[in-house]
Amino acid sequence: MSVNLLKYWEHCGFKKPFLLNEEHSKLLLKDNYLEQFSKKRNGKDVSQSCFEIKKKDDNSDECYLNTGYFIGLDWVDKEKTALFVAPKLNEKGKEVDYIKMLFSSLRHSDVSKEINELFVVKWDEPVIEIEQKNDLLTPFLVVEFLSLLKTVVRKGLKKSYYKVEQNLHSKVKGKILVAKSIKHNLLQNKNLHTYCSYDEFGLNNKENRLLKKALSFVKRYLPNYTQLFDFDTNNDLQNTFNFINPAFYDVSDVIELNEIKHSKTNAFYKEYEPAIRLAKIILKRFGYNISNTVKDKIQTPPFWIDMSKLFELYVLALLKERFNNNVEFQYKVGRGNELDFLLKEPGFEMVIDAKYKPKWKEENGIHDDVRQVSGYSRLKKVYDTLGFDNSKVVEALIIYPDLEIDLKDLKDDKLIDKRIELREYNKIYKLGINLPQINN
Repeated sequence: MSVNLLKYWEHCGFKKPFLLNEEHSKLLLKDNYLEQFSKKRNGKDVSQSCFEIKKKDDNSDECYLNTGYFIGLDWVDKEKTALFVAPKLNEKGKEVDYIKMLFSSLRHSDVSKEINELFVVKWDEPVIEIEQKNDLLTPFLVVEFLSLLKTVVRKGLKKSYYKVEQNLHSKVKGKILVAKSIKHNLLQNKNLHTYCSYDEFGLNNKENRLLKKALSFVKRYLPNYTQLFDFDTNNDLQNTFNFINPAFYDVSDVIELNEIKHSKTNAFYKEYEPAIRLAKIILKRFGYNISNTVKDKIQTPPFWIDMSKLFELYVLALLKERFNNNVEFQYKVGRGNELDFLLKEPGFEMVIDAKYKPKWKEENGIHDDVRQVSGYSRLKKVYDTLGFDNSKVVEALIIYPDLEIDLKDLKDDKLIDKRIELREYNKIYKLGINLPQINN
């Protein structure tokens, strides 16, 4: 079935109304469309717009498009027209490399618990056929999965007891499987063999076998991936795979998904839970058929990736590289306040907020954001944590993306030297940071 695919970018309409292509407007069956992404913020469900399409007026076929802070693919009119939203472009036509952002972020263990908030996949919706090169979801899942497995392998694979069925010669172990012994041994005159079921302790448990099965799909997919992204990202990803693969040498990839409905979590092996979840998603993504990893055209369910959350995690990675454990991420104060970052480094003490909003390039940014971060910096618990008395002002900083500048990290004293104080406020600053980019 042929589907009309409308291709646009995130942040369409953030400065001025963005007029939909005339041919695309004529394809639409309704006057208004709104798709939202729901997530948790400060313990509450918050909905943000993935895209909105509105008819200009009753006497016109023209439509305005607004895309928010999400990239992905979704139905506009089900099974007829779909909308593809790509990462934003800079003035030179380069696209934000969201994969490199993700890869950088996942180097830090703090990020693994945030993975669930990064994307949503609508498995119950009809699939949409697209070209492999337009697939934003699979590379995203693969990078997340390999990054988590790297942490798992560094700690060592989990060992546990698991059931083994084996046709033993001249001995009995565990429980005799009478039916199988009769069928496979006695009826075939193998009188010295006995089918037995027993527990064994080792690496070949169900969880590791599921991870190994998903890893085999990833291995088949990686050659396609190298054609889609730049050399550095490909090199990093291949090195990560080469680091992981030997650890699973003694693990089988024979597993049925219904064998793992629930897995027990262990505080030491906390990465197993999100890794198993991603393994199931990757297998489902490829329809449990490994040949689907190499097709030029693929069928994908509708999905959305939250770029504002990804930017927040990317800033966390930059701060961690410079300040290590002196960065508090998602610092909670009471019930209703959660700071993006609290920086406790001596000489750099401040409240930091990450805002994935292009409008922050303008001189004084967005006043609502300023009031929010200003309120955070006046909380008594923040003062107590930093060891400040009431006579001292806690500085506040808003970090935002700017694809036209050279600042790409926060090493040395860049956090202080490159920031700009907002003209109308005292001790409140902004700092633009460049993002990884790739030729569109």
